[in-house]
Amino acid sequence: MALVRSKQRPPDMAFSTGSEVVGSAGAGSGSADPAEKDLGEDTVAAEVAGAGEQVGEAEWGTYHDRRVAVRSFSGEARGEAVLDGTIFDVPIRKDIVHRVVCWQLAKRRQGTHSTKRVGEVRGSSSKPWKQKGTGQARHGSRRGPQFRGGATMHGPKPRSHAFSLNKKVRALGLKAALSARLREGQLVLYSDLNPGSPKTKDMAQHIAMAFPDSKKILFVDGSQRADETLLRASGNLHYVNVLPVVGLNVYSILQHDALVVSLPAVRALEHRLLSSKHPALPALEEKPSAAAAAAQ
Repeated sequence: MALVRSKQRPPDMAFSTGSEVVGSAGAGSGSADPAEKDLGEDTVAAEVAGAGEQVGEAEWGTYHDRRVAVRSFSGEARGEAVLDGTIFDVPIRKDIVHRVVCWQLAKRRQGTHSTKRVGEVRGSSSKPWKQKGTGQARHGSRRGPQFRGGATMHGPKPRSHAFSLNKKVRALGLKAALSARLREGQLVLYSDLNPGSPKTKDMAQHIAMAFPDSKKILFVDGSQRADETLLRASGNLHYVNVLPVVGLNVYSILQHDALVVSLPAVRALEHRLLSSKHPALPALEEKPSAAAAAAQ
């Protein structure tokens, strides 16, 4: 099996890419150091032979299903969920993420900029002075662009800045953003997103205890409309945002440090990004609570 060297990465963006994975699943990590170009065949063979023993970060980006702990809003353990590797464990392509973000920002621009041309500027259209004999330059109107208050030549007019981007590219960008958050340990699974109390004080305390190192948090609900109690509780917290799963996008993921997703939202994402021929994923593995275990 040939050892493929990864190209040098550009400067870090909003997320880290972790260790690079080369070759097939379980292959060793590549290196972009120019000094390693002259490695002998023995060194390369030893590197490939020991690749299967590497674990942890080197295994990311290999399309393997990932087990993630699930908890309730109150912090109780609710078992584990299996996340599809074709969505949550894809190689992070910064170029694809950049293209999707540029597409989003261009599409949301209003494009209402407008300047006045000669025919739109208010003013007299008569000749300001005679053609010859004054020593002045010849002009036919005061509305020209060379006069103060005159027209603007080649200025912007209202238009759409949106451009097309293939659906597969947009889907790959979303998968890369989700994989990056999971790789960083910033993707948290909740069984549901009902905080139980609509008070902002209770929500702020929960955020401070559950996410002490996160500055901005995004909650993703699995329903068409986010939970009303969650919206009320987080409405006055400027560092907390709530989105339904249909509105989840790459730019919003990159703008938040932590991503809290409900289990129904994960299943909806898998249904949205996978084809109908994909086999069903294992259901949530429920674990008994501490009180139930003690009673037994």
